[in-house]
Amino acid sequence: MYKLLYADGQGCMFDAPLGAVGRTGDRLVEIMDEDVIPLPPGATLVLLPGGIPAGIAKNGAFKLWEQPAGGGPVHAVGALLPQGYTRTLLPGYRRRESRPLPLMGYAAVAWRAGGIYVAALPTDNPEPWDPAHYNSAELEPLVAERLAAAPQNRLLKHLAHCALEYRCYTAQNIFYARWEGGLPISPTCNARCLGCISKQPAQCCPAPQSRLDFSPTVEEAAEVALHHLQHAAGGIISFGQGCEGEPALAAEKIAVVIKSVRRARVAGTVNMNSNAGYTEGVARICDAGLHSIRVSLISARAEIYNAYYRPRDYRLADVVRSIRLAREQGVYVALNLLVLPGLNDLDSELQALVDLISQNDVNQVQLRNLNIDPDYFWAHVGRPAGKMLGIPYLIGELKKIRGLAVGSFTHPVA
Repeated sequence: MYKLLYADGQGCMFDAPLGAVGRTGDRLVEIMDEDVIPLPPGATLVLLPGGIPAGIAKNGAFKLWEQPAGGGPVHAVGALLPQGYTRTLLPGYRRRESRPLPLMGYAAVAWRAGGIYVAALPTDNPEPWDPAHYNSAELEPLVAERLAAAPQNRLLKHLAHCALEYRCYTAQNIFYARWEGGLPISPTCNARCLGCISKQPAQCCPAPQSRLDFSPTVEEAAEVALHHLQHAAGGIISFGQGCEGEPALAAEKIAVVIKSVRRARVAGTVNMNSNAGYTEGVARICDAGLHSIRVSLISARAEIYNAYYRPRDYRLADVVRSIRLAREQGVYVALNLLVLPGLNDLDSELQALVDLISQNDVNQVQLRNLNIDPDYFWAHVGRPAGKMLGIPYLIGELKKIRGLAVGSFTHPVA
């Protein structure tokens, strides 16, 4: 049996005499072998403030675990996974308070035979995103060196702040000159996503980072892009970062930057992370020579899509139109599928997703754990009907689609 893992107010962890449970949708389920793997390197254990841990007794009844009288409050525990791992279950708990949890992707954990297990599956090679490669002693000198070489570049200063203060990996890669580097360019957005990590209403949890508050010039963006692609092995430049809005709204600038990269004949991939709702902008960027686009998607059904993204002036049909247009232009299209156990693994959701992929020649699905408090999510989105199939089943069905790559992040495009 996997045992319930909980923490006291000082963060010390203990196992309880109850079986470990996870959550899918609004259901608690016992954690089984097929749900978990040993806690991988780079994963982080976290307390869930206000969460009363739940477990399962020998008679099969679910119970809340609370410290005996005088022992102080206890807290549920979850794990934050490194890139390349997809969670299969949410932590099992009940909340003491209504304030939403911080915007993180919590996964269920358990204790067994002296080790910690997490409800997750490996879905991509985690090596490039291993935390051991980031926040090294060399980072600050590298940042200082780049800023000294381009003192007037406001975008580079913004990326330096993201790299050092927010510990953003794609920002750090700009200064390490390797792999995927972020290139934020648009301070505005045409959606109001529930889980936006750069802009949240006051009544929700605070956004973990600040949004770009200026519009970089073409020259500033091109300088960063060209330097990265000239010096980074397997280099990728990605418009559309967590610290900005929707990049397609800055299509005119992005198109000029891409053309400057093409003229320079540098190796590497130019990618854009987008909600793809502004089809006219996506078309202009594709025409300029974009290599790949990663389209954010939580559901292929309009009612769920609209409830989460809360688009201002577009609909899911516009997103699909952008995907089709990009593929017609030869652009590699990946779906950035925001995964929440109890949503994407419903039979109704899976069928709609498979239809979208098959009908529009999508190249890849990137599985990304949705960073949000699940109770906050369900309160705003509602609970769609359908049969629960499980995240492992979802992944298995996606892998059956001929020609579709299944992973967790962007790779270079030939």
